[in-house]
Amino acid sequence: MRDIKRRISSVRNIQQITKAMELVSATKLRRAQGTALAARPYAQKLEEVLTRLVEANRAQASERKAFQHPLLQGRPVKRVLYVLITADRGLAGAYNTNVIRRAEQALASETRECALITVGRKGRDHFARRGRPIRAEYMDLGDDIDFLRAREISRALTDLYVSGQFDEVNLIYTQFLSVGSQRPTLVRLLPLSGLDAAKDGAGSEDPAAGGSEGEPLEYIYEPSPAEVLGLLLPRHVDMQVYRALLEAKASEHAARMRAMRAATDNASEMIRTLTLSFNRARQAAITKEIAEIVGGAEALNVGAH
Repeated sequence: MRDIKRRISSVRNIQQITKAMELVSATKLRRAQGTALAARPYAQKLEEVLTRLVEANRAQASERKAFQHPLLQGRPVKRVLYVLITADRGLAGAYNTNVIRRAEQALASETRECALITVGRKGRDHFARRGRPIRAEYMDLGDDIDFLRAREISRALTDLYVSGQFDEVNLIYTQFLSVGSQRPTLVRLLPLSGLDAAKDGAGSEDPAAGGSEGEPLEYIYEPSPAEVLGLLLPRHVDMQVYRALLEAKASEHAARMRAMRAATDNASEMIRTLTLSFNRARQAAITKEIAEIVGGAEALNVGAH
């Protein structure tokens, strides 16, 4: 019984820790979720503006040579760079395992020359143990993602692409869908794609943004669309990296909160089982003592007669 009491005490201490970690993760999740959701409208509106700029730049091609930005120019893909975003810490359920598995699938199916950059300690440690070369690593980003740190990563990736060292850059991170649902995602960062009005409908009829008959408005750009495009495209890449980091951080906190909640519930169930075992053992000991007392009393009565 002493061992059972010791185990109950130990499990109860662990339960207190997991409960505290669950509450901490819930608090961090609310802040991270709010930041991630707030970044989405800005990123979408920036993409709409860039789409209009690309179309305006194309429209000027008949008058003079259209502006060709390196981030928009695709080329034959010979070398591919994958950027894996994981957590620096564990105790987050299957969060790190799922996104690492997605990266392994991408690397295993890759027929071209490829390289890996890791953001987060867990991804770095996983591939370092398996002997895969890591071109660069970024760790200790903290619970509150700093835009300046995200821009540092973004500009490093942009330099690798523009310099021709890599012909394609992909992000692998966990997309935050809801508190109970997160999805490992692979998206192409460079060259920039999707800035096409015919594709996303930015150039289609929009009564809210058009004239009296719902036709698209014509914008006057000062300076030229090419110059504005040159300024905004690097910021668009910065925003995509920043948004991926925010989504990954919100997903990490959600996964850790659920994992700690499950651990707390499991601890409660274990305490219940151990308490039941302790009560049974104590009842058996009491029954044994009563039986010994009754047996001794009967023996004394027999001896007296």
